[in-house]
Amino acid sequence: MIIKGNFIWAPELDRLEVREHAWLVTEGERIVGLYGQLPPEYAGQPVEDWGEAILIPGFNDMHIHAPQFPNRGIGYDVRLLEWLETYTFPLESRYRDLDFARRVWKRFLNRLWAVGTLRFSAFATIHKQAAWVLMELTEQAGLRGLVGKVNMDRNAPDSLREETEQSLADTEELICRSRAELKHVGFILTPRFVPSTTERLMDGLGQLGEKYDLPVQSHLSENPSEVDWVRQLHPDIPTYTQVYDTYGLLRRDKTIMAHGIYLSPGEKDILREKGVLLAHCPFSNSNVSSGIMPLRRDLEEGLRCCVASDVAGGHTAAMNRSVAGAAALSKLNWLSHPEQRHLKVTEAFHLATRASGAFFGKVGCFEPGFDFDALVLTPDPMDSLLERTPVERLEQFLYDGDDRHIAARYCGGARVERPFAL
Repeated sequence: MIIKGNFIWAPELDRLEVREHAWLVTEGERIVGLYGQLPPEYAGQPVEDWGEAILIPGFNDMHIHAPQFPNRGIGYDVRLLEWLETYTFPLESRYRDLDFARRVWKRFLNRLWAVGTLRFSAFATIHKQAAWVLMELTEQAGLRGLVGKVNMDRNAPDSLREETEQSLADTEELICRSRAELKHVGFILTPRFVPSTTERLMDGLGQLGEKYDLPVQSHLSENPSEVDWVRQLHPDIPTYTQVYDTYGLLRRDKTIMAHGIYLSPGEKDILREKGVLLAHCPFSNSNVSSGIMPLRRDLEEGLRCCVASDVAGGHTAAMNRSVAGAAALSKLNWLSHPEQRHLKVTEAFHLATRASGAFFGKVGCFEPGFDFDALVLTPDPMDSLLERTPVERLEQFLYDGDDRHIAARYCGGARVERPFAL
């Protein structure tokens, strides 16, 4: 496949690449090269010419709760733990109904496709069958990602509290089934967070991670009351981070921890050494009054970070809005901590494309050997009245664009159309 257009990507935090009127050549899923002039060996082959459109890497959302999609924008006048009890858990109990689950999953996947999220790491619910249906439908949709059946065996409503051994058995069944039947969707171990998982459950999940070499996702130090709760539950373990580490749930270069707002220097040392990816969720952190992650400082201290939506703590699945939100929250942090430089929106763009894509391998760049994931962005008619550089057009899309500005989506070398007719 040969595509012509204006390409923009951010291979590093402080580096933006722009190639105008270039030709990108792919073979299968991978990029062969990006050329200022089409090499002679490709002469006469069909070209998809996108004219003045700009192409950017697809977004990767590394922390999103699929079952909470119907709750986005609801209940943000309360704080985290009350929000979970009032809104999240009652909704998640409904996913024992597979018809309900299937209807939500299709709408969820259609929305991710619409806003340009081509890869993701998602929490499902405790329900084995509902989690499997989400994995199947993601594969059918042509999107890629990781899906985890949530594990909870304490401090949860009766409708969502599992028997420990059954939770582990259901998890292992899904691991094996997904490996046998799916090509582009993997399983990720998903203890909801320390307060909802007993020592036996965490230990069992850690053993499954070692046995099957699996990634892990969970929550870490999102809210002061949550951190205090963990301290009360595990008085013998010094920090929240060390609880996960004690039970083998900080798997080296295979772990995503959402939030990480309230971390001690010692915890950061562990997270850095383990290569844990911290998913910064700006809208969620402000919506449920959790706090402001010191993102610039964490990056300068060598922590791996990305930007994520955290729907439905976050009120939108549109990752361009989370990118702009991360830049805005960083500026608010800078106003009270002037020694911590704020992030530019193009730096946050890197965190939502290449930094997040690295969890999947060679994803998030228009360079040889990378998977070809791309969004084709066409200008708003209003914006076409003025001359804009490609970078200015990217900035406008990050702040004010929506699915109407995405003309096409490519994932793993193939063009992906709207997944489901509803």
